[in-house]
Amino acid sequence: MKPRISVLTLGVDDLERSLTFYRDGLGLPTEGIVGREFEHGAVAFFDLQAGVKLAIWNRCDLAHETKVPLTSPSSSEMTIGHNVGSKEEVDKIMEQAEKAGATITDPAHDAFWGGYSGHFMDPDGHLWEIVWNPFWKIDE
Repeated sequence: MKPRISVLTLGVDDLERSLTFYRDGLGLPTEGIVGREFEHGAVAFFDLQAGVKLAIWNRCDLAHETKVPLTSPSSSEMTIGHNVGSKEEVDKIMEQAEKAGATITDPAHDAFWGGYSGHFMDPDGHLWEIVWNPFWKIDE
């Protein structure tokens, strides 16, 4: 297996609400919901950096596709990291997420390891970390 990820799919409870959050609230580019003509097929894809996409798909459809029982979601399973180039950018994105309807779980602050970060939950409880790491170069 080559060390790369091309799609990160989030199971959501309300596809329209999540589309609005990511497209209108966070400004992620998308063509909207596609695949409505297929049972269990409605999904939205958002373009991230070169070759990487974020997908949102109804949790029940994701469970059906993967043959995994639908269980209660847990926000403590993982975080999605979004690295930026400055502390100011962390603050700006955290504010944007909150205005879009995110729940701020950990306001932006200086981190013990020398960076600056904050966490928010999207409308379905998926955790995002917005972080500036002075040791990493961000290619825009």
